[in-house]
Amino acid sequence: MEGSLFKRILVATDGSENAERAASYGINTAKAAGAEVHALYVISTQHAVTTRTVMGWSEAFEEYLANKGGAAVGNVEKLGREAGVKVKPAFLKGIPADKILEYADENNIDLIIMGTHGLTGIKKFLIGSVAEKVVRHSKIPVMVIR
Repeated sequence: MEGSLFKRILVATDGSENAERAASYGINTAKAAGAEVHALYVISTQHAVTTRTVMGWSEAFEEYLANKGGAAVGNVEKLGREAGVKVKPAFLKGIPADKILEYADENNIDLIIMGTHGLTGIKKFLIGSVAEKVVRHSKIPVMVIR
């Protein structure tokens, strides 16, 4: 599709079921638009201080998260290979919403696609919503998949 609005699509993934659905949407959208996909996994440090104090944050736990991220991004790469879509893997460490927005800005991303856990009530209040923060602060379109 020449003149497509989307040349670079960011698929933010955490390996969850909704993130996998979002990856599928991202790959299909990229294929239709002739775009490349950036598959991003962020190792969250958002609650690291609490985790260090309560659970004893360790290198092993961080390695576990990195492995989980590798699997999540690997899934997006596999979908891309099957569809003939170029996928660029990316891994960052920090507060997920902030890192997603920074990555999108620094890499001239045209569209962010991500899943949501669909939390409501007290769980949403306590845990927060990465997708909601990205939608509120993004300067570019965001597609949220439930």
